[in-house]
This record gives sequence, C-alpha cells and structure tokens, in this order.
Amino acid sequence: MAGPAQDADWIALYLDAAAAEQGAARNTLLAYGRDLHDAMDWLARRGRFAGADRATLEAYVVGLEADGLAASTRARRLSSLKQLYRFAYEEGWRTDNPTLHITGPRRSRKLPSTLSIAEVDALLEAAETHGRADGDRLRNHCLMQILYATGLRVTELVSLPVAALRGDPQMLLVLGKGGKERMVPLSPPARAAITAWLAYRDAAEDQARHETGAKPSPFAFPSRGKSGHLTRVRFFTLIKELSAQAGIDPAQVTPHTLRHAFATHLLQNGADLRAIQTLLGHADIATTEIYTHILDERLRQLVLEKHPLARTD
Repeated sequence: MAGPAQDADWIALYLDAAAAEQGAARNTLLAYGRDLHDAMDWLARRGRFAGADRATLEAYVVGLEADGLAASTRARRLSSLKQLYRFAYEEGWRTDNPTLHITGPRRSRKLPSTLSIAEVDALLEAAETHGRADGDRLRNHCLMQILYATGLRVTELVSLPVAALRGDPQMLLVLGKGGKERMVPLSPPARAAITAWLAYRDAAEDQARHETGAKPSPFAFPSRGKSGHLTRVRFFTLIKELSAQAGIDPAQVTPHTLRHAFATHLLQNGADLRAIQTLLGHADIATTEIYTHILDERLRQLVLEKHPLARTD
C-alpha cells in the first residue's frame, strides 16, 4: 500500500509505533523526531521519503560531514533514517529499504570521564551542606547518595516515584529505558539519606495540604514545574554547583560522570562485568565493557608514573 501523503506523517506514524512497540522513552523520541525532520527538510528539495533512493540518502549523510557535524551525530541521524525506512518497508509503504547497505561513520570508543573515590566523597560531603534551607540540603544529599549507590541514569533518578523509596527498602525498583525494570541495591548511607529526606518531604507536604489543600506529589523529588519533578537541567546545574564547592573542576563533572564512577569503582573492587551490566541496565554487555578499558588505561598510567624503569629523569 502507498505510504502517507506527507513526509511529516511518515515521521509521526513511525514515532507513534516506536513509542507503542519499543517503549521508547520521551527523550529518545524527541531525538528521533529532530533527526528525521532534518532529513525531511533536506529531502524537500530533492524529493520525498517515498521516492528517495540509496544514492540520495548517501548524499545526505555525506553532506552532514561537510557541514562539520560530529561522527556521533552523523551516526545517530543515519540510525534514525534506517529505523524509519525499515518501518516503512514492514508497513508496505515501500517495496525496498534504501538504507539497508548504507554504512555510517564509526563511533570512536572514547573513554568516559570518571572520578576517584576521594572526589566522590568530596561531592557527597558538599551535598550535605549545599543549599539555602534544610530541605534543599536534605534533598541534595539524598539525590547524590542514591546516584552513587545505584548508578542510575539522570532521568531515572529525578523521576523516581516516592512509592519506590517507602519502607526503608534495601533494593530499589527502577523503570529504565524501553520500560524495562531492574532492581538495584541501596547502600546504608543512601538508605539513611532517603529516610531523612522523606521525613522532611512528607512533613512539608502535610503542611501544604492543611494550608492550601495541595495534593501530594507522586514523585520522590517534587517540583512546581510542568513535569512535576526535579528536572534534568536543574540537576545538571546542581552537580556543577557541588563540584565547585568540592574543589573539582565543574567542566569535568556531569550526572553521567557519577554513573561512570559507580561502575568503575565496582569493577576496581572485583565486581563481575555481567553484574555491572545488570545494575546499569545495559542491553548489550559491549556497552559495559568500556569500563574495562578505563582500568587498562589507569594501570598503564600507574606503570608509567610509578615503575622505576619507566622514569625518564
């Protein structure tokens, strides 16, 4: 059967299917949408999704490099196109998939930045004292303790339902990418921080309910914003503030840096790679294996810096 009459409808229907069938997260869908609309705008001068052939789409990918886009961005945009055309082929909108044999740039295996145990300790200490009010400090400390104890993605952390933290749990149920659930253990310091934060949070909500009739929030870290919970952007800013207070270069620290630190420190202390894969929620263990390269690099630096025969002075 023929595909939709408008290219924008191709994108909309594909995104609807990705949300329903793959359980794609909102941020993932937004990224797919941006990539595909960029391709649609480029194709508008050369035809449509329905008639584009391999040569035309390869010209688009080559043009991305000419525009100076990073290899990772080019690879992601090609991946979005491949998924759209695979969907179109499966739906019968096209009799072929023109992206099937198009190869994109190889992504460099850049080692993720991480932190030492001492640096993480400094961040956790900063979180205990950073904030104008008691509630801010308790929340900040709780956020950081959970992040380092579990290695959660930032979206998983800020959108945690408060029900997941009730009852002093030893394990935390996390809803990850693609709607997949996983269990991660909570450290004693994280559980203590949760208990202290919930006591303050619940008292504040009770007071607001009596004074204004405000409804309780379903989120562990509520906010008055549209999402109803602390945003990723605000938490990113908070990490920078804590880094500065801890004496660490803020440019080197993001929420994902703490996730890397969680995995690296586990591996350093003998944790099994498969266990780390499960805790991080990685679908492919190849993604987790990057942390072994971090350790290899650290061992190499250790030899170069500490071995007497490696010295050049």
